[in-house]
Amino acid sequence: MLIIGIAGGTGCGKTTVVNQILKELPDGEVGVISQDSYYRDTSELSFEDREKINFDHPRSIDFELLETHLKRLKSGQAIEQPVYSFITHNRTGETINTPPRKVMIVEGILILTNPELRNLFDVKIFVHADSDERLIRRLKRDTAERGRDINEVLDRYQNTLKPMHDQFIEPMKEFADIIIPNNKYNTVAIDIVKAIILEKL
Repeated sequence: MLIIGIAGGTGCGKTTVVNQILKELPDGEVGVISQDSYYRDTSELSFEDREKINFDHPRSIDFELLETHLKRLKSGQAIEQPVYSFITHNRTGETINTPPRKVMIVEGILILTNPELRNLFDVKIFVHADSDERLIRRLKRDTAERGRDINEVLDRYQNTLKPMHDQFIEPMKEFADIIIPNNKYNTVAIDIVKAIILEKL
């Protein structure tokens, strides 16, 4: 099994890159795991307390479970991937049965911050985008898909997202095997990744 980690700041276009890679590959041979599914279970907290959690800090991710699941997939076993709700800031209690594939892509803003997880990746990719571009995308997504108020998004960006990005995410570039600039000229980097995957398949 080839495991590929795709990281980068919020709104950098990781999902777009994942979709560009998937589009060119055989159906059913590549699986995707999102870091967002592995936010810690916070059922013991009230909604108000969950709202105060810093979701851009590595502590908010259940890396132990994600690592266990990846190892299980690597050994040929299916996993039950948690389902997370951005509306309630908690896991829903439902799971998605995820079978092992020849190639597993793990994507998320913080996945390169954890050394044990990093060691499981055969290829580490960092998607880079301009900070203004990332803020605009985050604004559009959070107001349209996650029911957030524009002031709430801007406040969170200023007080949490940007400082966490500078502290934890940007420095992770040094661990990346490939850095993809997320603009219309990123086709060469995408082609390299696809070539690596096709060789494995």
